[in-house]
Amino acid sequence: MNLRIGHYDLSSPVILAPMAGVTNVAFRTLCREQELARTGTVSGLYVCEMVTARALVERNEKTLHMTTFAPQEDPRSLQIYAVDPEYTYKAAKMIVDENLADHIDMNFGCPVPKVTRRGGGSALPYKRRLFGNIVSAAVKAAEGTDIPVTVKMRVGIDDEHHTHLDAGRIAVESGAAAVTLHGRTAAQRYSGEARWDEIARLKEHLADTGVPVLGNGDIFRAEDARRMMEQTGCDGVQVGRGCLGRPWLFAELGAALRGESIPAEPTLGEVTQVILRHAELLAEHDGEDNASRDIRKHIGWYLRGFPVGGQVRAGLAKVDSLDALRELLAPWADSDALAADADGARGRQGSPSKVALPDGWLDDPEDECVPVAADIMNSGG
Repeated sequence: MNLRIGHYDLSSPVILAPMAGVTNVAFRTLCREQELARTGTVSGLYVCEMVTARALVERNEKTLHMTTFAPQEDPRSLQIYAVDPEYTYKAAKMIVDENLADHIDMNFGCPVPKVTRRGGGSALPYKRRLFGNIVSAAVKAAEGTDIPVTVKMRVGIDDEHHTHLDAGRIAVESGAAAVTLHGRTAAQRYSGEARWDEIARLKEHLADTGVPVLGNGDIFRAEDARRMMEQTGCDGVQVGRGCLGRPWLFAELGAALRGESIPAEPTLGEVTQVILRHAELLAEHDGEDNASRDIRKHIGWYLRGFPVGGQVRAGLAKVDSLDALRELLAPWADSDALAADADGARGRQGSPSKVALPDGWLDDPEDECVPVAADIMNSGG
């Protein structure tokens, strides 16, 4: 089962969703290594964590570091956050001219209040003309190249303000090579269940265009991916929270969708080796001190459902070196224990809440004015 995005023919319709602070070069490399080790192939697409268009253009040091790709990553996929057609064009042109990536994805799905209250993320598609101008700017910058531009968005702001059907059509008419829909509104954040029926509606709405529609939301196991594609007719799936502490999930999803045997879940001993490899890759990217701090948040996800006591978990939560990490994990290196509820829902969920928006944001959906300072606060990532 293949997925075609632009001129890229992917042998698996499974994509790693960009997640801030997670999908850096270390995690993407680990996912690729796990898939290769467990299935003998690397397929699908692994997307870099989001960077701000303006910060990229301004050559912010942190942002440029975030765009690091490993030599074996092909195609290199980069997501940008944009609110301004001018900076969108400049950022996409920079990506093209300096060969920074092979695929540009655009973030219109972030539901975080500090983003939406300035008109960015999942608030922006409500402004139809502005949304179209931004997508068109990126597509124009990539003209004459093999770099496809894709869009990720949500169902809308809330149940009274759905935008996905209009935005999907506008994105395609503006030249987007694929559209990904997270089946929740911004108001839902990550709570409740994703509305797969809205993914189906978008797929039907865009069926005459031939542009792929990808589904996102509540894919935690191989069966979830199969069900989403069967129920919605979507062309592929994008996985975010489901792979937290489970970088081997892409091997399972890819195998399932190709009709192959699904690799067995790893034992605790095997997971300890994955944790160590993750930490080593983080150290290569960010140095050992930063890696030791960063791996802490991943450890809780990795050890979910395993019979590891609170004292050990507390020690791991304070780990400050790779040697300390190795020492703490060593007693479990040969454990054949399996996790309970290994493929259950994970990651942030929270509760639905009213979406923070700029004053008067809902007054005129045709307003194409760029929201004030919506990208300055995110400069640097």
